[in-house]
Amino acid sequence: MANSRADAGVVADLCCGIGGNLIALGVERRVLAVDRDPVTLAFARHNAVVYGAADGLAAVAADVAEIPLAGVGAVFIDPARRAGGRRLAAGRSEPPLDWCLSLADRGPAVGIKAAPGLPRELVPPGWEAEFVAVGRDLKEALLWSPALATADRRATILPAGDTLTRAPGEEGEIAVATPGAFLMDPSPAVTRAGLVEDLGRRLGAWKIDPQIAFLSADRELRTPFARTLRVVESAPWHEKHFARRLRELGIGAADIRRRGLPGDVEQIRRRLGLRGPGRATIVITRVSGRPWGLICTDLPDG
Repeated sequence: MANSRADAGVVADLCCGIGGNLIALGVERRVLAVDRDPVTLAFARHNAVVYGAADGLAAVAADVAEIPLAGVGAVFIDPARRAGGRRLAAGRSEPPLDWCLSLADRGPAVGIKAAPGLPRELVPPGWEAEFVAVGRDLKEALLWSPALATADRRATILPAGDTLTRAPGEEGEIAVATPGAFLMDPSPAVTRAGLVEDLGRRLGAWKIDPQIAFLSADRELRTPFARTLRVVESAPWHEKHFARRLRELGIGAADIRRRGLPGDVEQIRRRLGLRGPGRATIVITRVSGRPWGLICTDLPDG
């Protein structure tokens, strides 16, 4: 995460809702919490008291666009992505993203919570885009203004808080080759942050296709930023061949992952006729532009 320990004086929590962010922001800080719904704001006050974050709290029921920010050193805003009980169109929020970004022009350091599907091209130069996953589930994006940014882009994996960033001068492609003995499926936070190549450089791994977000290696690599699988079978994709091989391996249950190729996963599952006590991950993807299949198994714990 960007530098959250900066001494910002008063921190404004705009669109504070019932206080989920306020609970963290209000510990040993003075916080101005703003929400236009008085009932929601009352819940935020209550939660701040319960969690010991109310000592420096000032709560105001108002439209965030009308709040002066004189004396405010930092702003955190979680704009609404629903209105009238309905989800807004993709990329839209209230207040709009452009307005949230413009807060940095008024002086304070700014953090913005955004939808995880936020296109990276909407992030202005100098801002840090952080994509956060809990386990394998992508949860949100966070934008940090230049006053708080410590990297161009970041992937954060919770609950441990592991982070992956791009170091200056580390841009560019990595090697592309056929799959080795191990396949790595990067966290969606890594993929959305555009850090697959950066992870590959860190691990000494390669991509199996220029356009596909899988990494591979010939040695076992464990990382919080990807799920590592042992490759049992790797060959150009021919459904009958793989059906026969799966029967030989006694695979009766499989997680089928199709990436970069069309096809209905459930129909493929039925045609494969899986039988037996074993479990596997079946990957149907591209390798250097060719349809390719892999049968993989999980690594043992530890």
